[in-house]
Amino acid sequence: MVSRSLACARCAVCVVAFTLLAGAAPARAEHGGGDDGRREARVAGTCSAGASSKLRLRSRDGAISVEFEVKRRRGGERWRVVLVHERRVAWRSAIRTKRSSGSFRIRRSLADYDGPDEVTARASGPRGLTCEASATLAA
Repeated sequence: MVSRSLACARCAVCVVAFTLLAGAAPARAEHGGGDDGRREARVAGTCSAGASSKLRLRSRDGAISVEFEVKRRRGGERWRVVLVHERRVAWRSAIRTKRSSGSFRIRRSLADYDGPDEVTARASGPRGLTCEASATLAA
């Protein structure tokens, strides 16, 4: 027979583990599109304190238009940005935020593969600040 205090400790560990796993889930994408066959997905990213991000994917003529935006109050900061398409690095670069707004936006075009396409954007900024957004563009 398990003592009551040991059972409560196990329960607390399970609750903490579930909470951490639930918080790590990617944001749900809003899918849209018109009658012309275009598809779209938008998600809000997760960021460290002091920043926000969003990712938008749109299919257009056999390509995926990717727009990733990060907003922060401080301008002139250097960020390293990586786009991952179907578990492969599609693009990476270093970017400085605009001095006036403290934000940056990247726009890139990726190949539209058969089936659903998963795109993840990750930005690493000053003092360990990070932003990440992931979306899947339905087939």
